[in-house]
Amino acid sequence: MIITRTPFRISFVGGGSDMEAFYAQHQGAVLSTSIDKYMYISSHKYFFKNQVRVKYSQTETTEKVQDIKHPILREAILRSGIQGGIEISSIADIPSGSGMGSSSAFTVGLLHNLYAVQRKYVTHEELARQACEMEIDILKEPIGKQDQYAAAFGGLNIIYFNKDGSVKVEPLHIKNEIYDTLQDNLIMFFIGNQRKASDILSEQKRNIADSEKFNTLKSMVSLVYDLRDCLYNGKLDDFGSLLHENWLLKQKLASNISNSEIVEIYEKGLKNGATGGKLLGAGGGGFMLFYCEKKNQPKLIEALKPLDYFDFKFEKDGSKLIYFADEQI
Repeated sequence: MIITRTPFRISFVGGGSDMEAFYAQHQGAVLSTSIDKYMYISSHKYFFKNQVRVKYSQTETTEKVQDIKHPILREAILRSGIQGGIEISSIADIPSGSGMGSSSAFTVGLLHNLYAVQRKYVTHEELARQACEMEIDILKEPIGKQDQYAAAFGGLNIIYFNKDGSVKVEPLHIKNEIYDTLQDNLIMFFIGNQRKASDILSEQKRNIADSEKFNTLKSMVSLVYDLRDCLYNGKLDDFGSLLHENWLLKQKLASNISNSEIVEIYEKGLKNGATGGKLLGAGGGGFMLFYCEKKNQPKLIEALKPLDYFDFKFEKDGSKLIYFADEQI
């Protein structure tokens, strides 16, 4: 059996600038971190050598890889060249559609696992690049590149999206006390309403052609550098306000990013100790992140009941092989 563990991510500012419609004209940038919630992909030898079995929310068993209905599983196994005699399953700490890059964590972790099956070494860069190629170029998902790189590399980074399509990951090396305080002062709440991000992202992608929306994204990219300076200078009092500014801008990008329920939750958060926040992912539902000093968090938790708050920490490893039992497939 082989098991890979791939982290989910939190994107703070700059989201949306990782789409080609934007970065082909103006360099995109996102500041994000991976967290200690993971996608686990396991594979092991399957009794029937001419069959492939895949388990996710459904179970599929087929003699032809081309017949697998799950698009990412199908394309990844086709790419690997494995014809049969393998069973693949997935388990996640967080439900899909909640704004933390679950689809890309699945893709990166699956590719990593299949490389391990074939006893091949692969870099984080290659994992991220191939995941982007599969999701964006082959499966035509209307998404950007940030999730794949965040999942593959892990850590607290600025991820740059260059006009030529190349991507650069720049780790942020901030003081330990700033790092720890930032973790302590971030809190998430699950608001439900998981959604398919592609519906919102398709509209957002179309809207980038509008000069006003394009300029909004440019403003969001500029916040990446403001937030970087905030972290390096230890001015965490500004962190919440920068998240708030990014959230106000993000809501201008597409019509379904926010709604009256989300607005009510966010405003209640600001009235009860938070200095800023944002909805994670494309929008519409999932997790709401707040910057709230730790001493004020009990008040915030009480005010937002019955919403469940979600405990997490940062992580630094990226996609990782955590178990390898040598069995030839």
